[in-house]
Amino acid sequence: MSEYFAIRIHEYRRLTQDGILAIGLLISLGFLGVFVVYPLIKILSVGVSIEAVSVYQRLVAARGTWRVIGNTLRMGLGVASAGTLLGFLFAFVQVKLDVPFKRFFNLIGILPIISPPFAVAMSAIVLFGRSGLITKRLLGIRYDIYGLDGLILVMTISFFPVAYLTLLAMMRALDPALEEAAVNLGAGRWRVFRTVTVPMLIPGLASSFLLLFVEAIADLANPLLIGGNFTVLSSRIYLAIIGEYDLTAGAVLSIILLLPSLTIFFFQHYWVSRRSYVSVTGKPTGYHKPIRSPWIKWPLFGLSLIASGLILLMYGFIFVGAVTKVWGINYALTLEHFHFVIFGYGSKAMIDTTLLASIATPIAGLMGMLIAFLVVRRNFMGRNLVDFTSVLGLAVPGTVVGIGFILAFNQPMWGGLIPKLTGTALIIILAYVVRCIPGSVRSGVAALQQVDTAMEEASASLGASSVMTFGKITMPLIRPAFLTGMIYSFARSMTSLSAIIFLVTPRWRIMTAQILNEAETGRFGNAAAYCVVLIAIVLSAIGLMYAGIGSKTGAERLIEM
Repeated sequence: MSEYFAIRIHEYRRLTQDGILAIGLLISLGFLGVFVVYPLIKILSVGVSIEAVSVYQRLVAARGTWRVIGNTLRMGLGVASAGTLLGFLFAFVQVKLDVPFKRFFNLIGILPIISPPFAVAMSAIVLFGRSGLITKRLLGIRYDIYGLDGLILVMTISFFPVAYLTLLAMMRALDPALEEAAVNLGAGRWRVFRTVTVPMLIPGLASSFLLLFVEAIADLANPLLIGGNFTVLSSRIYLAIIGEYDLTAGAVLSIILLLPSLTIFFFQHYWVSRRSYVSVTGKPTGYHKPIRSPWIKWPLFGLSLIASGLILLMYGFIFVGAVTKVWGINYALTLEHFHFVIFGYGSKAMIDTTLLASIATPIAGLMGMLIAFLVVRRNFMGRNLVDFTSVLGLAVPGTVVGIGFILAFNQPMWGGLIPKLTGTALIIILAYVVRCIPGSVRSGVAALQQVDTAMEEASASLGASSVMTFGKITMPLIRPAFLTGMIYSFARSMTSLSAIIFLVTPRWRIMTAQILNEAETGRFGNAAAYCVVLIAIVLSAIGLMYAGIGSKTGAERLIEM
């Protein structure tokens, strides 16, 4: 035992010898402890109180509770599986196939992540609902889209870009020499795909599945809008807190919701950690030769075309709702909805949301890369705990994160060292960062697991500092992952709702909250116009990020105008 602690102490001594890394570790631990763990402790303290015992007994005895838990798991696994497969398909077509319309597929592949998820749900209801334009008016059928089918459809479309961006960066980073060597040894395309390509992408596949699963079970807006009688834990928590004003029941249900998230996380971590996935050991020795076999490329091209057409239809119909009098009923053209958003009441929300998201994005991106580097490249006691804590901001429902922030920061802490944050813009920024860090961390971890440590060790042996090594060696190799984290952070901040729904004040208006208000009051045209403006803002920001961060020497751009 004493030898174990001696090793752990030696690890910390080695880490603290590098002042920059020591400061980075302290910043990471401090941020995760104060803004991730502490609010959860405040929630958990309610969930394990004496009052919670009767709530546990009531929930366990109720059949509806087990049905809700089962619904949540079915929805999460369905969305994670479908979203990961769809993201893999789009990434594979981009990197491996010689087909037309790649730029179009590429734009479609990132379009859903830059809009509020419930925008797709609104479009799906108008198109495929009981009185939908396609189902009822064109096909003459009465299809009920409310429930599990509708949730998996809209969530898969909304969240699959997370998998697409992660897998795209990893596929482009793979050394083509590995596949070329397998082909030269006589392996067929299927064998190369099964024994070389897929195994090297396991970190990205596992990370994508994890992110999509926790995104799905933590999402609030879609279950409220299109869930119907299919109740899941996130909507049940929302109803317990908002409808029943029962914080204890909400905390208990939040604890239940954490269990599948933690199970998936531990499984992913155990699976990935068992093997090595290093493929980047220096400058790539070849280039990706596209697959030209018609039996492979045209069926995959056809699937991508069908999926792209469906996604484009849904988002195109949102624009239709923004320029028509009454969406789904009166299709007379009008621009009054855009006038309301850009020049009227919605202008303040547009400015406030963009400003706060712009502040949160670089914080989340840099913090995510820092945590990923510490987790993958440094050995210290508690490393896995840091990795686990970084994903908690996404694993819990956004409503619970928001309530935890209110409980934690509604009064000054530690003698005024941390002032009261509720009602300020800072608490919204912090909520954005907490919710965005997991995406940056998982993207960074997946990328760093492919980069051979020998290059960094060689740099250090030549006298380079850790900062120089990271800036000159590591960062250029993981630049696609960093850009992915930045895109994800800004888009998620702009489209976040559940985490900030209780933190918004009249002084700081948020576009997603305004969209929800407009939809609840029946002004769907205004809601659609908000969505179109929001998408335009995020697309413009992505273009600016590519101009400032995008690689000019390694990977192609995700968006080529």
